[in-house]
Amino acid sequence: MILPDIFERFTKRSPLSVMAQGAIEYALSESALNQVFDQHAEAQYTRELLFSTVFDLMSVVVTGSYGSVCSAYKDMDQSIPVSLTSVYNKLQGIEANVSAELVRYTAGRLLPVQNLVHGMRDPWIVGYRVRILDGNHLAATQHRLKEARHEAAAPLPGQALVLFDPEADLVTDVLLEEDGHAQERSTLDCVIGRLFAKDLVVADRNMCVRKFLLGIIAKGGFFAIREHAQVQWESAGKLRRLGRTEGGRLREQRVCIKNDKGELVYLRRVVVDLDEPTRDGDSYVAVLCNLPEEDADARAVAKLYRRRWTLEHAFEDLAVALECEINTLCYPKAGLFGFCVGLVVYNLMGIIKGALRGVHGEAKVEEMSAYYMADEMGGVYRGMMIAIPEPHWRVFAQMSAQEFACVLGQLAGNINLERFRKHTRGPKKPIEKRHYDPAHPHVSTARILHQRKFQNA
Repeated sequence: MILPDIFERFTKRSPLSVMAQGAIEYALSESALNQVFDQHAEAQYTRELLFSTVFDLMSVVVTGSYGSVCSAYKDMDQSIPVSLTSVYNKLQGIEANVSAELVRYTAGRLLPVQNLVHGMRDPWIVGYRVRILDGNHLAATQHRLKEARHEAAAPLPGQALVLFDPEADLVTDVLLEEDGHAQERSTLDCVIGRLFAKDLVVADRNMCVRKFLLGIIAKGGFFAIREHAQVQWESAGKLRRLGRTEGGRLREQRVCIKNDKGELVYLRRVVVDLDEPTRDGDSYVAVLCNLPEEDADARAVAKLYRRRWTLEHAFEDLAVALECEINTLCYPKAGLFGFCVGLVVYNLMGIIKGALRGVHGEAKVEEMSAYYMADEMGGVYRGMMIAIPEPHWRVFAQMSAQEFACVLGQLAGNINLERFRKHTRGPKKPIEKRHYDPAHPHVSTARILHQRKFQNA
């Protein structure tokens, strides 16, 4: 083990917490964080409060180590050279491109490690890099702004368009919009600029825009995106019946759309006639794609779209396990920064899960609960940081990718996965209608139990 002896007690009792804090130090050292800020900030500048300090403050709130920015500040005020008001002013001024670059930098730093710990999942489609694209509107904040106090409408701090690599289990990119009412489609041009040849975009129908589809093709990329009614296509072949697939009957046909020059661009349209309608009442799901049939037949395309929910589960983990949508941060820039810190922490958890996959196998790691993982990290953090002062953690920042992967593998071997296993519940029972008697609004629990005992005798 490369780590000094001071880590020994925690590597045995709570290796997950050491992995998490070590991942933060490796991926986002103080110098790296401040460099990201210096290179991408346009209006803000550093006077006394470093960007790395603001990140450290927000990260302990996101992981649940502290309940709010204020409580974290009170415990860390000796290392923060400014007032709480100055901290909030800094948060509400962090530009969206700085927050987004924080996510991109972290993903780029962690991706080689994911390969070294053998944490990559099997390819969804061999020869392609899958990029799941989805939008997320940040939850409404408290009515703290003076202008919002008299309005019943919920204040929305912004939205994000996220690119997720399901094979690496990492959020690789995010595009941020401060206007909570803006269309998700307004940032699709920026998404095209971040794609490469052989990238395979999987997305819901909100992203099914003719210009976006043509832009992906122009970049040498591919897509499997649910059809939107506004996209006008022409039939270029019969709708063929291909038997059954999971959830319904499968059909496929060749269609075409026109580019800006009026030329025909041919696509595949894969249709699943559902056995049961969706929550929106749709009886079928149609997916437009440009994948060659020899690489992905109709069943593979249908399965590819179904697996899009992988990102929905990631958003669920962000909402349930991580406090990344902090409702007290009413300013858009602050809210988006908090969300991006949550994405960074999700990536750190992704690299930890990757190391666990490499040691314990895919099946066991899939049973782990993100909530229990975050709870462990948040519960141990304070005591661990007291027992192991900050200078000792710098050893992680000095590691190479190979050294860090080796440490992660050794720590992963010390973890008892049973402590973090999900507890799945059965199907919900129908709610029984309760009897209410205004003359007897209360009952005695002791009498109910006595009556039960009498009836069972």
